[in-house]
Amino acid sequence: MQTQDVQLYSLSLRESKSFLVALAFIAGNIALPQLCHLIPQGGLILLPIYFFTLIGAYKYGWQVGLLTAVASPIVNSLLFGMPAYGMVPVILIKSVLLALSAGLMASYIRKVSLLSILAVVLIYQVLGGMAEWAIVGNIAAPLQDFRLGLPGLLLQVVGGYLVIRYLIKK
Repeated sequence: MQTQDVQLYSLSLRESKSFLVALAFIAGNIALPQLCHLIPQGGLILLPIYFFTLIGAYKYGWQVGLLTAVASPIVNSLLFGMPAYGMVPVILIKSVLLALSAGLMASYIRKVSLLSILAVVLIYQVLGGMAEWAIVGNIAAPLQDFRLGLPGLLLQVVGGYLVIRYLIKK
């Protein structure tokens, strides 16, 4: 399995560049779900609101990831009603877990591989699923991301890996 050193830009919230980079990823997390929602059940199948959070946190650090993770679902819900208001807390928890796990994974191993991205996706989905189960009180809800959202999880792993590798080369 091919790995590549990660040029980490662990940007701090004290740097204006952090907010500009996060803004670009937030825009991606707004545009991609709108495109995916053109497909019936596209949001549930492709899980698009997490994609740029993964990339931002892995490449630019947990702080950029956290900005992206918190702003994306809130802005999407306010502008487009998706995610539905009642699901925003669950999406926020999963997004924050994704940002933290991706940022920490990248800073710890300092490489990008399909295995490291897969580990990040599994970490946030399992921990986030447990939180969702506790909030919703129904195991079926968190299992939906694995049952129905498998294409989206695979898109996060493979697509996230490819985009991060592209960003490394730039």
